[in-house]
Amino acid sequence: MQRVLFLCTGNSARSQMGEALLRHLGGEEFIVYSAGTKPQSEVNPFALEVLKERGVPTDGLYPKLVGQFVKDEFDLVVTVCDGARQTCPFFPGAKQMEHWSLEDPAAFQGTHDEILFTFRETRDEIERRIRERFLSS
Repeated sequence: MQRVLFLCTGNSARSQMGEALLRHLGGEEFIVYSAGTKPQSEVNPFALEVLKERGVPTDGLYPKLVGQFVKDEFDLVVTVCDGARQTCPFFPGAKQMEHWSLEDPAAFQGTHDEILFTFRETRDEIERRIRERFLSS
């Protein structure tokens, strides 16, 4: 089993989508977490909505502080935002670090449909990267 941590600043959108998608797509081969350097109070509702559109379970998702994982060992820590990469350039319990520079869909301003579209694009990009990185054989 591979242990994977998705890390970003707020742990409300990108890293939560990474956690939920890899857990769903990878099944029992992965133990997956997400955390943030400055976690928000809740998971972004748009992130939850676009995950549910794909049938990805969202039960149990909540923002977590990266500090609770610092002593844990991970096969891979994936930073999904540039801020987290700068804040955590080294993660002591990681065998490997990887960076995916993804725009923050929560920062996008627009109509409800435009914001939803942006979250879908981010979800699809994260899923594409997960399939390439973890599931292609």
